[in-house]
This record gives sequence, structure tokens and C-alpha cells, in this order.
Amino acid sequence: MIVLTIDQRGSRASEDKVQALLEQLRGVQTVRPFQRTAGDELQAVLKSAPDAMGIALHLAQSGDWSVGIGVGPVNEPLPKETRAGSGDAFVYARSAVEAAKKSPANLCLRASEHESAGERLDASLQLVSLLERRRSSPSAEAGRLLASGLTQREIGDSLGISQQAVSSRLSSGLWNEVERMKAWIADDLQELSQ
Repeated sequence: MIVLTIDQRGSRASEDKVQALLEQLRGVQTVRPFQRTAGDELQAVLKSAPDAMGIALHLAQSGDWSVGIGVGPVNEPLPKETRAGSGDAFVYARSAVEAAKKSPANLCLRASEHESAGERLDASLQLVSLLERRRSSPSAEAGRLLASGLTQREIGDSLGISQQAVSSRLSSGLWNEVERMKAWIADDLQELSQ
């Protein structure tokens, strides 16, 4: 299983953003729903690696959240309340969110201490997060439009630039490379969580 533990960064100096985030995450498919666990923190249990990874990357890149991903077994049957869950994945998620608070990527993944695959996934996720965060606004915009299904020609038309300029923006943002890496990470994360 995959447990996400998400902690609001700088919560003592800003308003509580947990309730708004809970509303945003309401439609996500989970094994146990996102739920406030304590103060400025929330947690959920997921089976889908692409969903977990997408949420973790999005929140970490916002700069508002530290995200811990714990991968491993959970004690079953799971209680109805997410915050009452236990097992290795919950322990790893706690360790990961604490590490994420000190990480420039704002996210960490922890799995079995003997799993080098978990360490590789952690490093890969952090690298992807940092690469995506450091994209220029034009590169990120071209990537979002490409992800929405537009062709490079259509993106160029909508932005009033040439197809070559679109290609340059995608290239400078390492769009294709990062997307391929994310697909591999999601596959490996899914396999590790089984």
C-alpha cells in the first residue's frame, strides 16, 4: 500500500490550508480517504501509484506542503478512519514527511530499509520535482498544453508563437525526458507497493 502524509509548511506563520486541500482532494480514489490527522497535517491510503505520485509532486512543487510517501504493508483490516491506521507504510510515511521538511524537493519516499528500489524511487521523485519546479513559466505552459492533448502546432497557434518555439520550450524544460521518467517511477512505485 501507499500512504501519503502531507504537512503544511510554515503553518505557524500563515492560515490553515488543510481544509481547502481536503476539498480539492475529495474526488481522488483512495483506499482510505484524505483526513486531517493532527493540526496542519493530513493523510490517506492509496493503491494507485500514478495518483499518489501526481498528488505528491503537485503539492511538493507548490511550496506549501511537505509530502511523505510511505510504501509497505498496512495492518488489515484497515479501520474506517485513516488516522487510526497502522503498519509499515504508515511508519515510513511519517519518516518520509519528516525528511521532506528538510529536502529542497519538499518530498521524500520511504520503504523497507532493505529496499534499494525505494532509495532509487526517492532520488528519482526528488529529481523530477526539482526539474519541474525549475522550469521557466513558458516551458511549463507549453508542457501543460501538450499534456492537455494539443499538438505542438496547436500550442504555437494558441500562444502566438512558431511550432519551433514550442519545441524549444518543451526541450528547455526537459518535458519529454521528465514525462518518461515519471512513467517509469509510477510503474516501479506500483510494483513496490504490491
